[in-house]
Amino acid sequence: MKIQTLSLTLLLIIFWLLNSGLFKPLIFILGAISVVLVLLISSRMKVIDEESQPLHLTKNIPAYYAWLLKELVMSNIKVVSTIWQGHLQLQPALTTIKMDHLSDMGKVIYANSISLTPGTVTTDVTENSITVHALDKSSIADIQSGAMEARVRKLDN
Repeated sequence: MKIQTLSLTLLLIIFWLLNSGLFKPLIFILGAISVVLVLLISSRMKVIDEESQPLHLTKNIPAYYAWLLKELVMSNIKVVSTIWQGHLQLQPALTTIKMDHLSDMGKVIYANSISLTPGTVTTDVTENSITVHALDKSSIADIQSGAMEARVRKLDN
């Protein structure tokens, strides 16, 4: 729990400094008081825990974000080119895809990553599956290949 408290403290200090824009003694004192109050309230409410601050993701998240950004750009290009072609020959699809051994955090990351990708949206998440709507069947095939789920699993471990 101490590492979570330390990370929250640093995050709050950085957030305060970036938003205040003033670096005067009074502002620093008010910022310190605010940070201490937030930490006391959060501690008393028992909301500082592993689930609220998934620090274990920190080491793998830059590589995942880089991969996801590449996927977003490629999907954007695909959707825009489909629209610009004019004769939309879309085959919308709604399907349920099985998920294997993802934590709750992994399921959320997976569902949101699918929804971020243009042309696809997650409509439902259950314990072992995810329901996805896609503008075209080929997008469903990409998701069913398991590449994104494997990346999320690697990120979550």
